[in-house]
Amino acid sequence: MKLLTNLWKPTEGSIELFGEKLTSTSYEVLKRMGCMIEFPTFYEHLSGRENLALHCEYMGYYNTGSIENAMELLGLNNTGKKSVREYSLGMKQRLGLARAVLCKPELLILDEPTNGLDPAGIKQIRDLLRMLCTEYDITIIVSSHILSEIESIADTIGVINRGVLVQEIAMQEITERSLAYIELNVVDTRKASYVLSDKIGIDNFKIVEDRIIRIYDGNISVQELSKALALHDVEMTAIGTKSESLEEYFLKLTGGDVRC
Repeated sequence: MKLLTNLWKPTEGSIELFGEKLTSTSYEVLKRMGCMIEFPTFYEHLSGRENLALHCEYMGYYNTGSIENAMELLGLNNTGKKSVREYSLGMKQRLGLARAVLCKPELLILDEPTNGLDPAGIKQIRDLLRMLCTEYDITIIVSSHILSEIESIADTIGVINRGVLVQEIAMQEITERSLAYIELNVVDTRKASYVLSDKIGIDNFKIVEDRIIRIYDGNISVQELSKALALHDVEMTAIGTKSESLEEYFLKLTGGDVRC
């Protein structure tokens, strides 16, 4: 992301944005982008509005109403003249997002945009990103290790493993590919495994953790399985159909490499 925003220079190859190669003098290209990389920094002695006004000046953007719009959009319109040094971590994160969307960019690049936010704030940012995409036609690239968040907002994902783009795929395609399974919570895993294989004739299952079994047999329904297990006195605490999450898909794609 630092390469895309000209904060780092590539050691080889080139970067193309909006049909143009990115260089150290690509000022007009960079004006079409908004970004928030890592933790945003500000002039701490200034207010949020004053920081945004400075950003407008060096971006050459002089829409006076845009600052109030951005502050309101991110829930910062009641901060008054409070200096940024008095902001909480979550408020600074919101101000960073306000600065990123201030000039109505065509491309928005965000690195871990929900850092420091509470659950309500995370939902607000999620809704904001969806709105920016649909109503303002902004393309948004988000980098995050919180895969459940990516799963809830992205329409396309790219998986990077050790610096290499392993796959770019639509979330819809992942959903369609996801292997549905029945997840079974039991009191006695050993007994349940025996009944599944020797009494019911199901071999395609996996014990994923203590007392949880996943059954990958599409020929039996939850109701049929529940009835069959009950007939053999297998005690269950829960049973239901689930499908592979983005996290599971990611780990399968990268071979479980958590350093991706």
